[in-house]
Amino acid sequence: MEGHDVKQVAITGGFGFLGWHTACRLRALHGIEPVRLGRQELADPDVLAAALDRADTVIHIAGVNRAATDAEVESGNVSAAESLAVALRASGRPIDVVYANSVQAELDNAYGRGKAAAAGVLSAACADTGGHFADLLLPNLFGEHGRPGYNSFVATFAHEVAAGRTPSVTGDREIELLHAQDAAAALIAATGQDVRTRVAGEAIRISSVLEAFEEFHELYGGRGEIPDVSTAMRLNLFNTYRAAAFADAPAVAPQVHSDNRGDLFETVRSHGGTGMSYASTTKPGQKRGEHYHLHKIERFVVVKGEAEIQLRRLLHDEVVTLRVSGERPVFVDMPTLWVHNIRNVGEDDLLTVFWADQLLDQQNPDQFPETIAQEAHA
Repeated sequence: MEGHDVKQVAITGGFGFLGWHTACRLRALHGIEPVRLGRQELADPDVLAAALDRADTVIHIAGVNRAATDAEVESGNVSAAESLAVALRASGRPIDVVYANSVQAELDNAYGRGKAAAAGVLSAACADTGGHFADLLLPNLFGEHGRPGYNSFVATFAHEVAAGRTPSVTGDREIELLHAQDAAAALIAATGQDVRTRVAGEAIRISSVLEAFEEFHELYGGRGEIPDVSTAMRLNLFNTYRAAAFADAPAVAPQVHSDNRGDLFETVRSHGGTGMSYASTTKPGQKRGEHYHLHKIERFVVVKGEAEIQLRRLLHDEVVTLRVSGERPVFVDMPTLWVHNIRNVGEDDLLTVFWADQLLDQQNPDQFPETIAQEAHA
């Protein structure tokens, strides 16, 4: 969005997988609170018109991935575009559109035909109104909080393995994958442009994805150890696995070795990649954190005192609260795209050991301020 004066952004499909990731990225890196439009808003001309009245850019993500019939998949993608096109023309002014298209638009299948036809509908509307039209063909997407059985096989594998089950691979082959945050970055960067481009992902075998999740489950799910996250793909897959596993296992207890001198336990065992440890003291009643990360792995281990850790998924209201104590140390790892804090609820100073997989970069710290309670009912 550099060089483009954006008043407001609307996202169709704003409550879905890619829509949520895009809204989070706009907030984190651009300070923009987008108008998020779901199926009901897209189907209501008055609501849609009001949303566009406040926007000069629409990121069109809404569509149909799966339905009862191929005809519904094809027509569903076209009808979503047609609803937006009607509103664009009715606005009476240029509104830029960035379209989250698919590489399948170049294939002859129901989904591809629907996505390709939708591009034609939106391109014509922008031509009529004078708005820019960016058509981005995206490969298979994956990332945190994808819906198993719907968004991708990656989401399905992550949830199955995190639950202790063993999914099988049929028709193993290479698949081009793109993390949802990288897709969101491409969509945002295309704002204000007339362009049709294919966004490249990384090719990986389906079986390799499953093997990575099984490795993560053994090391991390079983022992709280950090696997090798030295490549972007492994880090993104690990964060996807962590998001799937967090609900059932937000804290892991280490093995404590005790003798007459006291207790000893490991706080981090990492199998590859960068990392740094640091510690803090926190006075009674005081709080640390109140931020979130896009990619960083961050671990909290309270070694002395009593604390309360709060976590909230970005753009959601529900808060997860964990009570932890130095008397019974546990590992609590902060999921990516979750706001988190730690507060001293004891009477003495709190001593906490932290670990992050990234060396601190003051110019790009991957740390975005946000309060736990800020968004409730906003």
